[in-house]
Amino acid sequence: MSAQDRLTDALYGLGWGTVKKLPEPAAVRLGRTIADLAWKQRGKGVQRLESNYARVVPDASPERLAELSRAGMRSYLRYWMESFRLPAWSEERVRAGFEAKDLHHLTEGLAAGKGVVIALPHLANWDLAGAWVTTKLGIPFTTVAERLKPEALYDRFVAYREGLGMEVLPHSGGTAFGTLARRLREGGLVCLVADRDLSASGVEVDFFGDTARMPAGPALLAQQTGALLLPVTLWYDDSPVMRGRVHPPVEVPESGTRAEKTSVMTQALADAFATGIADHPEDWHMLQRLWLADLDPAKGSA
Repeated sequence: MSAQDRLTDALYGLGWGTVKKLPEPAAVRLGRTIADLAWKQRGKGVQRLESNYARVVPDASPERLAELSRAGMRSYLRYWMESFRLPAWSEERVRAGFEAKDLHHLTEGLAAGKGVVIALPHLANWDLAGAWVTTKLGIPFTTVAERLKPEALYDRFVAYREGLGMEVLPHSGGTAFGTLARRLREGGLVCLVADRDLSASGVEVDFFGDTARMPAGPALLAQQTGALLLPVTLWYDDSPVMRGRVHPPVEVPESGTRAEKTSVMTQALADAFATGIADHPEDWHMLQRLWLADLDPAKGSA
């Protein structure tokens, strides 16, 4: 492991080991302080966040974009402070930490016994929503995690999410799709973050007026297993409670090839994501390039 990898792993370890012991008000203040410092430094992540917000809010003035990026960094650090502290939250705190609109789409879908795929963008805190599902609803689910470097950091994330009641599969290796399909055929729940995919298998979608790529997995799983596909969007307000909405199901088209159906369904997901992001842009934690026009030639042709 390189010195940089050891430092990265140590910093995340410090977060989970120290921040979770802080009183909640102290953690909130710490997160806001770090967010404001990072925003003032205007590093690459902050600049990219602001550039992405410019696509979401195209008529925003430079002053408005600066306000949005500052709020976005505060939201992003709220996510991290919550995530570091989630393992220490009581079941009561987890149950009280999230409220979902139109939850009946999920509960009725699971009651039908065909399985449900939830697809989310990088909005607010998807880990908290997952912990709420396993704790409040008592529903286990399966997800995937990108293999991070160093390996020790990936292991930390897997242990963290498994500690919240999730089954976590590695994104690479080729076996994740088959396992997810089996869980769905058994009537289970699968949750996937699905607003960015730069791989060769990514599906091109129109997103805020330009082309981006999103993963094909959610649509393919729904087609192959007959599971319900539900977009979910999340947001914060001024309270300690995160909010969310379960959108109506994305239907499988009656005609077309597998690729054509996947394209239509992934576009429907993108449209649902766009609705939630437009309503709460500051809670969209996209600090990376997303649109194909923003990618360099090497990445754009990956």
